[in-house]
Amino acid sequence: MTGWLRRFWRPVATAAVAAFAVAGVGALMTDLSPWYYALEQPAWKPPDWLFGPAWTLIFALCAVAGFRAWVGMSSRSQREWMLAAFACNAFLNVFWSLLFFRLQRPDWALLEVGALWLSILVLMAILGRHSRANAALLLPYLAWVSFAAVLNLAVVRLNGPF
Repeated sequence: MTGWLRRFWRPVATAAVAAFAVAGVGALMTDLSPWYYALEQPAWKPPDWLFGPAWTLIFALCAVAGFRAWVGMSSRSQREWMLAAFACNAFLNVFWSLLFFRLQRPDWALLEVGALWLSILVLMAILGRHSRANAALLLPYLAWVSFAAVLNLAVVRLNGPF
């Protein structure tokens, strides 16, 4: 094992496992049931197959940003704050899917997506204190959740009340 790998295998493994776990639980919450297919969707909604690759890229970028920040932070306290922010964000990410797909409440998901969006900004602020590049790795995540919020709003307007 090289010196670099020996030194950083734990943060690399932690970032990868966390990204896979959040993606996996989120996928389990995403039930494309007959209810979902019966929803009226805006004409500009991307095809369903695009969401998987988009989230894969987003989670990979989050893992890279988290690892790079972990390595660049000088204190345990800074790392704990970062991990807490990532954990909160992961919860909100999965919770949105639970609300929208499992509970079939796009209206509640629309309220929750604001908290998810803010949690991304918090992550970017924490990571940006140490590296603008790490914060920039989360820009696609922020953009995608912004787009998802607008799409969520359109679904609520086209199909409500729930």
